[in-house]
Amino acid sequence: MGHVYKATFTKPLPPDAEVFTRKGRQFAKWVDAKRKTRTAPLTTAGDRIIVEARTYTAKYRNASGLVLKIATGCRDEQAARAILADLERRAVRVKAKLLTEAEDAVADHLATPLGGHIADYIAALGAVATSAVYRDNVRRALERLAADCNCSTLVDLNRNSLERWLAAQSALKMGARTRNTYRAAVVAFCNWAVRVGRLASNPLAGIAKADEQADPRRKRRSMNEAELVKLLDVARRRPLLDALLIRRGKHKGEAIAKVRPEVVERLERLGRERALIYKTLLLTGLRKGELASLTVGQLQLDGPHPFAELAAADEKNREGSTIPLRADLADDLRQWLADRATALQQAASNAPTVRFDSTVGQPSERGTSDSGAIARRLCQPLTDVPQLPSDAPLFTVPSGLVRILDRDLVLAAC
Repeated sequence: MGHVYKATFTKPLPPDAEVFTRKGRQFAKWVDAKRKTRTAPLTTAGDRIIVEARTYTAKYRNASGLVLKIATGCRDEQAARAILADLERRAVRVKAKLLTEAEDAVADHLATPLGGHIADYIAALGAVATSAVYRDNVRRALERLAADCNCSTLVDLNRNSLERWLAAQSALKMGARTRNTYRAAVVAFCNWAVRVGRLASNPLAGIAKADEQADPRRKRRSMNEAELVKLLDVARRRPLLDALLIRRGKHKGEAIAKVRPEVVERLERLGRERALIYKTLLLTGLRKGELASLTVGQLQLDGPHPFAELAAADEKNREGSTIPLRADLADDLRQWLADRATALQQAASNAPTVRFDSTVGQPSERGTSDSGAIARRLCQPLTDVPQLPSDAPLFTVPSGLVRILDRDLVLAAC
């Protein structure tokens, strides 16, 4: 037979507490933050107080014979006893084979706040190496659906509320693709809850997708060769053009600003990299994240059939692949890497680092130190630097590449 009780726990002795003895037992008396006088017994050691929990705990024996302690969250004893009675009834139903242990475990999760389940789901997505951007999008979609549909627990998730929400968003001109994104996020969440034993079945299974073909928000088309050439040219020139552009005054709109030579060189290199990023994406079909994951060591450019090796962890289908590279793209990448290596060596040669010479300061054969030779050795720069490491990224792909591409497309009038 189970019972309910208020659990006790210990806390540090308040600094201003007064210790006294009553009926052979030590107690502490102090004034709390609300200016109320509190009294509590001390532990045997006398350095901590024993405090009683404000809510009741239910203690009972489950169908497997294990004694469990479940926090009821109730301050009222009768309400806590009602929860205990429900737990004991479930144990009897499992023991009588009227309810499986899996179904009984599901019941423990149904009343848990939905926010906790969402947090666990996002953590599970992180365990399978999904991107942080994807996890943030899924989290926002689930939190919005929970708020708009007034869902506070798993029990509140139902087909009718989601279908009403989708219909309302359609009336508010939300695109079919966006509605499908919300639908996919919550259906996948429920599928996960079923897999981990938090739901017996998916209450949202079978909800139809919106027809994206009947509700296009953007007319997609392929760019012709002339437009592609123009886009790559604009991408190469725009970083420097933006720096040269006068943005106020009588010369507003004219590309006549004064820019330091080193800044011009940096912006030209940035434009060259951006154009090469676009070209690589166009000729390989890689996604932005996949291209960002490519390193120097994953390129094979010197053979008769150049290719790039994409790691399974960086590919969307998690299988990995070998991507052939067109000859002109391979030539561009080869030159890009050679120029980067040259720039790295030049930067090292211009650095103030000097080669260590253990003979500096040692006496010469005549018994004196050759100060001129010492000075020449101290001024000699370190120039034999290694080539680009194999784990160096092929490109520095900006996180806002899509926005940059949109501006390049506007300037190219594509």
